Amino acid sequence: MKTIVLIIIAYLLGSIPSGFWIGKAFYKKDIRQFGSGNTGTTNTFRVLGVKAGFAVFLADLLKGTLATSLAYLPNIEVNPLWFGLCAILGHVFPIFAKFKGGKAVATSAGMLLGYHPLFFFYSLAIFLILLYITSMVSLSSMIAAVIITLSTFILPFILPALLPEQDWLLSCIAVIVTVFIFYLHRQNIQRLRQGTESRISFGLNKKPKEK
Repeated sequence: MKTIVLIIIAYLLGSIPSGFWIGKAFYKKDIRQFGSGNTGTTNTFRVLGVKAGFAVFLADLLKGTLATSLAYLPNIEVNPLWFGLCAILGHVFPIFAKFKGGKAVATSAGMLLGYHPLFFFYSLAIFLILLYITSMVSLSSMIAAVIITLSTFILPFILPALLPEQDWLLSCIAVIVTVFIFYLHRQNIQRLRQGTESRISFGLNKKPKEK
């Protein structure tokens, strides 16, 4: 029974629609009505600006971390990744925002932070390098997800100091999350094919300043 309650709590933590609540409370905007319609970090940056974007990123990251950390409570014998996965599902399908949420990236990162901090910083470095090269959050997120997933299989053999042993559950959930991320970015993939995907004002291919 305790495990079921914690699973529900993990989902509810993930369901906190940070972008939607911050938009309504401080900007009087429902960000689901603007941009991509998502309540996640990227759309918040686009619609509400840098301050709101960073606030939502931190909130969405911590949702995954807190949910994952529920497994470290006394007398809980559940792998933390299961609670993290529940938070990711809550973030994508939030009960508090009519099941219309974000694209799983920040909360997935939060899950890694709660489960394996060193691997989280490795993954964050991969994403930031890709973001600098592409200047596109969507493309960086998808490529990073693939590289991170492959890393869970390869690192135990080539860099055991970072990932000492093969963690099959981590690898399986990484595959699931990566497939999920690609599915949630299907409209972005279409815009990438058309050459119309949005770029940010950072990196080698940053968007030009408006005159």
